[in-house]
Amino acid sequence: MMKVGLFIPCYVNAIYPEVGVATYKLLCSLGIETDYPINQTCCGQPMANAGFERDTVSLAEHFDEIFAQYDYVVAPSASCVAFVKENYPRLLKPSEHLCLTSGKIYDICEFLHDILKVAQLPGKFPHKVSVHNSCHGVRELHLSSASELTVPRYSKLKNLLSLVEGIEVFEPQKVDECCGFGGMFSIEEPAVSVCMGQDKLKNHIATGAEYITGADSSCLMHLQGIVQREKLPIQFIHIVQILAAGL
Repeated sequence: MMKVGLFIPCYVNAIYPEVGVATYKLLCSLGIETDYPINQTCCGQPMANAGFERDTVSLAEHFDEIFAQYDYVVAPSASCVAFVKENYPRLLKPSEHLCLTSGKIYDICEFLHDILKVAQLPGKFPHKVSVHNSCHGVRELHLSSASELTVPRYSKLKNLLSLVEGIEVFEPQKVDECCGFGGMFSIEEPAVSVCMGQDKLKNHIATGAEYITGADSSCLMHLQGIVQREKLPIQFIHIVQILAAGL
């Protein structure tokens, strides 16, 4: 039996713990032996994005050591997964630490779609949802096709959502345009960040959806902040909560 190490990113752990719980429940319901290493820490993405990349090396070493024993590492966060996958080998190379996790870490949606190849899910979610494609998810993890490329259109998120009974799935215009969060970008350029978020929300709300869903709580958090301030008529839910509905 495969054994999965569950990685829960900082902001999920601190602000959206229900997303971590849903991920664990969903994996267990599919018969996957799932373990949560209690001594896990931040992957280092915020520090690296802020210009303190060297300070992330010790975190990368720690992460790699505690998750080395598992067949797969799974997380409900496209951006954190992409950081480990794309940057850990380079960060660890100077210390001659052979990175063991970059090749086996997956976003939960990627894992369900590409590795487990799930064909059915147990839950119901009788609501209209608009799918939010995060930048890391599209362009680094390839959870959906990038609109600027002349390739056949696909969306692993939509494929998974289609397995949930009662759901109606929509996509906004400018389907993979950035919401404006961008981690440190939203701190350094707050006015631009908010304007981008407002534009993105107009397109999501225009679909008539009740909820916006996606694979990154960070993007959803940014948009949710604008919705709460401006009292806009739409709600938010992480995609794994929909996929785990009823568990």
